[in-house]
Amino acid sequence: MILLYLFILIVLLLILVLVNFIFIFKTNYSEKLTAYECGFQAFEYSIGTFDIKYYIIAVLFLLFDLELIFFIPFLTAINYIAVPGILIMLLFFSLLILGFAYEWKLQILTFTNTLQIIK
Repeated sequence: MILLYLFILIVLLLILVLVNFIFIFKTNYSEKLTAYECGFQAFEYSIGTFDIKYYIIAVLFLLFDLELIFFIPFLTAINYIAVPGILIMLLFFSLLILGFAYEWKLQILTFTNTLQIIK
């Protein structure tokens, strides 16, 4: 039964890819390949340097945000889980705190003119 579903999935995937290649319109022109800046002409070259600290903050935000999502099932099921479940969540909390302490030690969250991760 699973092999039948897998076969149907692969056939459907191939059909959709082929339909995409058949009906696609490829028109490349210079205006289409330029960067879109809210309808305005680009003020400068669009591929320039970008400060790494914004990427670091975005990655850290995603990391801690996803870790906080794991707290919700734990809090809703705290009355039903046994001692091993609580110990696993305490281990998870401790790893989260250790990671935050490590980031604090490296001063990743400190904004200066130059971001020095390793001293």
